Amino acid sequence: MTDPTATTTPHITTRVFKSGNSQAVRIPRELQLDVDEVEIFRRGDELVIRPKRKNLLEVLDILAGFSDDFMKDGREDLPPQERDFDA
Repeated sequence: MTDPTATTTPHITTRVFKSGNSQAVRIPRELQLDVDEVEIFRRGDELVIRPKRKNLLEVLDILAGFSDDFMKDGREDLPPQERDFDA
């Protein structure tokens, strides 16, 4: 899947049509997504279509792949930096 923020594309006009009892939008080739599912929601007067985000179960599966001794010694946590907020 490509990063949708990597490039900007000009506004493109496309067709809206009926598909059964639903309304559908033709997505031009240059904007097609390489995914099986998308999320759609309203943001003000816009409809946003984006690749479906992974859910927490997928994250837990990834974490389960770490070895039992992963970070067993913790990590070096440096003290906070001194900052001059009066400058």
